Amino acid sequence: MRSYFNLQQYKTNLQIEILAGIATFLATAYIIVVNPSILSKTGMPFTGVLTATVLVCFISSLMMGLYAKNPIVVAPGMGLNAFFTYTAVIGMGVPWQTALGAVFWSGILFLLLSVLNIRTYIVKAIPKPLRYAIAAGIGLFITLIGMVNGGFIAKNDATIISHAPMGSTLIIFVIGVLLTAILLVRKIKGAIVIGIIITTILAVGIGRWWNDGDTIVNFKGVFAAPDFSLFGELDLWGSLRLSVLPVIFAFVFTDLFDSLSTLVGVAEAGNLLDENGDPRNIKKALITDAMATTIAGIAGSSPGTAYIESAVGIEEGGRTGLTAVVAALLFLPFLFLAPLLSMVPAIATAPALVLVGAFMLRPVTKINWGMIDEAIPAFIAMVVIPFTYSITQGIIWGFLGWTIIKLFAGKRREVSLTLLVIDAFCLMALILG
Repeated sequence: MRSYFNLQQYKTNLQIEILAGIATFLATAYIIVVNPSILSKTGMPFTGVLTATVLVCFISSLMMGLYAKNPIVVAPGMGLNAFFTYTAVIGMGVPWQTALGAVFWSGILFLLLSVLNIRTYIVKAIPKPLRYAIAAGIGLFITLIGMVNGGFIAKNDATIISHAPMGSTLIIFVIGVLLTAILLVRKIKGAIVIGIIITTILAVGIGRWWNDGDTIVNFKGVFAAPDFSLFGELDLWGSLRLSVLPVIFAFVFTDLFDSLSTLVGVAEAGNLLDENGDPRNIKKALITDAMATTIAGIAGSSPGTAYIESAVGIEEGGRTGLTAVVAALLFLPFLFLAPLLSMVPAIATAPALVLVGAFMLRPVTKINWGMIDEAIPAFIAMVVIPFTYSITQGIIWGFLGWTIIKLFAGKRREVSLTLLVIDAFCLMALILG
């Protein structure tokens, strides 16, 4: 084990790697509950999505550790699950079986891009300000969803939306956000998981006292066999219809942004770089990421991606794939805890959504807001996502806005041929949509 993971070369040991794996798991474990709570709104069974989520986390993180030998956890991505539910299924009316098929095909396409190194050309063609803006826009989108689930924002015929009236749901949400934020500021390990647990307990007490059906939590037991009802339920051929191609397109590019930005960020933070200054084993890591998405489509989940929270384990000293292997093994017991976890209400995961959204806004500081020809298309991409409730629309109008503004600004060299091809796909998506 020591020689396989090169523990001595990376100046680490078995104890450090195990502790780092535990820390990484605690930082990412919230997805076990949050992902099913989001995807179940499509009509998919909560317990089935939970089983699929755990399988994706376990298999993909294990592959990242053993194959790519990186201390990075792979799990269903925040933002990707929101796109799956609110844009593809609810917004576009795509059946969830078809959406799972789109996840599968996006994984196959991402795999080909990674194996053939085509991703290099795509990455170079996509302007960095747009990458940052899209990540921030998804963060705002997730925050909006969290605020709606938390009863903070309500529909208003006069002003479109407004703040909700005071009630048990709003009280629990506000307390949950503040408590979780305090835990994060205090750098408590597993802060988001602890926040979800505390908010659930508050929902049990306050919900019954207030007699509010939206926040009452019913105990459903602790253990049960895994629910594999979603396994293989994807619609492979229906997902290849022209009207579904924009969904596959959005999955591929959003996943590509997520994985690359995470791998680069984590590698820089932990000095996990190769002799060329690139993230260590980048090709194998991206292949793992692509396999995670493919597996997700088969198992019954939204796409998998590398998690930025892996930096928590790296801060603890994790430097090898053993960290990811330990984290992967810690996900397995949750296959049998579906009844216990399914009692967690949407109100309990709402604070986590808001705070994860805050983390995703970090890249916005890298945008040069003084360069108006870059700031405007970046701003368009960032705000269109939450305002249209569609990640796809943000990506499309961000790309098209960048191309048009740069061309009329006389900066033709900043619009590559690859970007023009991407723009053609964007226009096709608008026509088909």
